[in-house]
Amino acid sequence: METNLQDKPKKGENGKNILIIVLIILVFISGIKLYADYRDRTKKSEEILILSEENNDLNRRIDSMTFQLDLRIQEIEKLGGDVKALEEMKEQLLAERNTDRKRSTEEIAALNRRINSYAKTLQEKDAEILQLREANQQLLTENQSLRTTQAEIEDEVVKLNQKQQELQEKVNIAAVLKAENINVAAVNSRGREREDGFRNRQIEKLKISFNLADNKVAEHGNKDVFVQVIAPNNQPIFDVAKGSGTFTIDGREEFYTVHQDINFNNTKQTLTYFYEKGSKYAPGTYEVRIFAEGHQIGNKTFEVK
Repeated sequence: METNLQDKPKKGENGKNILIIVLIILVFISGIKLYADYRDRTKKSEEILILSEENNDLNRRIDSMTFQLDLRIQEIEKLGGDVKALEEMKEQLLAERNTDRKRSTEEIAALNRRINSYAKTLQEKDAEILQLREANQQLLTENQSLRTTQAEIEDEVVKLNQKQQELQEKVNIAAVLKAENINVAAVNSRGREREDGFRNRQIEKLKISFNLADNKVAEHGNKDVFVQVIAPNNQPIFDVAKGSGTFTIDGREEFYTVHQDINFNNTKQTLTYFYEKGSKYAPGTYEVRIFAEGHQIGNKTFEVK
């Protein structure tokens, strides 16, 4: 009996110990799990922090590369080069920069590799910029040389034009007809002529004759030759009813006494004019003026007593 009573407490004590051991094991396992969970959370937090920092670094690289691309684009455009490839790179980087999502480690690595390749492209573009600058400098030098040559040519053209104008002026002057051997005679009613110092009663008609001097420069063809007889009062003698009229000289309109339309052929042609005044001539000195093609080509004075 005593032995059974003693065994029962021992069995109850053993069961209690086993329960304690199980609880201890459970607490230990739970602690291990909590620790493991803590380490996982800490590791994930660290990974998220690292990934976020890598994304920030990558964005800074994108900003720097975009800025560098802008500089090259502006420089190459100014030099007249092709910027299409650089603009495409810039658009791709801006699209990456403006994204709101967080990139994975693989995406960050891939984008970093792409930026590294862009950096190599920038080095190539820097060499291209140097070539473009040299080409532009050479072109500028050539253009300056061309401008100098053009200026010299224009200066020569101006000088040639001046010489041509001077020559043309000389030709124009040389082409002016000249009246020579001018004679003025009074013709009486019997047809008798008297030169120099004639009287009123001797003047039935006034005869004016001259010949055109040799002129190889003057153009052949029809020409109007006008004669003015200027009275002592410095006024032209004219009568429209007897064939007088007007002509233009030096931009002003003048009366002429007589006129002929001739065909000039440079044969020292002799021209003769008759004018019947129909009234007496005032005593004094008269002047005969001869005009052709806007120029006075001769003159002569005579006296009426």
